Amino acid sequence: MEFSSRVRQKHARLAGDRREQYPHSLQFYLEPPTESISLVEFESFAVDRLKLLKVVENLGVSYLRSGEVYRTKLEAELRKLKFPYRALAEDDYEARRKDHISHFILRLAYCQSEDLRRWFLQQEMDLFRYRFNELTDGLMQKFLEHVNLSFEAIGEDLKNELANELSVSTPGFSLLKVKEQTFYKVGLADAVDLFRARKVFIKDGFAYVPFKEIDAIVLNNYRIKLSKALALTARSLPSIQSDERLQPLLNHLSHSYVGPDYSIQKNTGKISLEQIDALSVKSFPLCMRQLHRALRDSHHLRHGGRMQYGLFLKGIGLTLEQALEFWKKEFIRGKVDADKFDKGYAYSIRHSYGKEGRRTDYTPYSCMKIIMSNPPSHGDYHGCPFRHSDPELLKQKLQLYKIPPSGITQVLELVKGMHYQLACQKYFELTHDVDDIGFSLSHPNQYFTESQKLLSGGREVKKELNNLGNLQQKNNSQESINSSSTPTSSNDAKADTELEGLEAYFTED
Repeated sequence: MEFSSRVRQKHARLAGDRREQYPHSLQFYLEPPTESISLVEFESFAVDRLKLLKVVENLGVSYLRSGEVYRTKLEAELRKLKFPYRALAEDDYEARRKDHISHFILRLAYCQSEDLRRWFLQQEMDLFRYRFNELTDGLMQKFLEHVNLSFEAIGEDLKNELANELSVSTPGFSLLKVKEQTFYKVGLADAVDLFRARKVFIKDGFAYVPFKEIDAIVLNNYRIKLSKALALTARSLPSIQSDERLQPLLNHLSHSYVGPDYSIQKNTGKISLEQIDALSVKSFPLCMRQLHRALRDSHHLRHGGRMQYGLFLKGIGLTLEQALEFWKKEFIRGKVDADKFDKGYAYSIRHSYGKEGRRTDYTPYSCMKIIMSNPPSHGDYHGCPFRHSDPELLKQKLQLYKIPPSGITQVLELVKGMHYQLACQKYFELTHDVDDIGFSLSHPNQYFTESQKLLSGGREVKKELNNLGNLQQKNNSQESINSSSTPTSSNDAKADTELEGLEAYFTED
């Protein structure tokens, strides 16, 4: 393809700028982006990174980070979403640009509360650890120089003098391996994690760190910088909240879900009211099973419960006529007569189906919306049992549902680590007698759909009797974050709008 002289000059200049802007495929994200981007690109980049971080979280709980399965699955996701995944060639500008911009967008979205900051920091740390460890030794050294972490390598004479101490103090290092490995003299403050784990030799206030352990130093440095940056960005919240372009998007991202749209009912009318009791035992997630049982027992649910359960039933295929019949039959068995139901409750049901008011066709709640929305008070049954129930009450409920003691222990460990969706995923595995469900759970209607596929033989689930050893029970304090529907611009004019001056939100006043 031929270019004019002016176009060729522009491309040459741009190529030079690109190499200068992103000299390495990895970075500490110290400088915010200064270019203008469209709202479409803003949303697309943010959603893709959110998907990536969710995969990072799920893999980190399900597999050993040093294992081949973890690395293979994460690299596949990085490739699919077009993020830098190894030491890419110099022409990977678009991947590096996307990595840079998307990080800062989510930093804006996830600086808004302590829970969000904690989750974002943990997932970004895990992603950085993987990408750093995938670098070759030469590229690691270049990266250390790039971020001004050029530690002093000790000379051969000093290494020979300390060989015995280095071998004894560094796990897995024989005298021969000590001679082959480069060691760095690092200030103790930078090597505190290695010191606590007794992985390095300490002398005169310095740690002697083998090159293969340098990632702990880099990660600690990155953690400090990112944690401080999140706190700084949080100070800009008043400015962000006053920006009508950004605030709706950022709020959506921090409470969002990126799976299928369950407001589109594919099974409308295929489920009869007589089936619901049996389905609630076999294929409902615990939150919906709890709501169904409460409705049957008390013949009433408060507004929060009616909305959460009613939209779920709508999503699994109940028609408006079925929903009206279902709720009316149950309520009139309690303290509500038929006339009161028709005048009051029926309207809200029609409203949720888009037949009243603004004619909005409401979407079933995602896991994230249920976890992050208004918590249940006394007499309420909505919410997420893994998030909102007392652990002892949750244990009793799981025992009632015949979950084995070992399974209950696993669920409670995930709950303790604030992995609420992963606890629900474990509940799915235990109630369906499988060890690897092969998907990331993020929506109650997804739970129902996958359960029905499995029970009807419509999907194969990998059965591994011994894979429990791969499950890392972590107590990292973090929320399981998903996304609510893939963000899209409201109209073409808005989509073409460019966002400028975002760097102002990441700098000191």
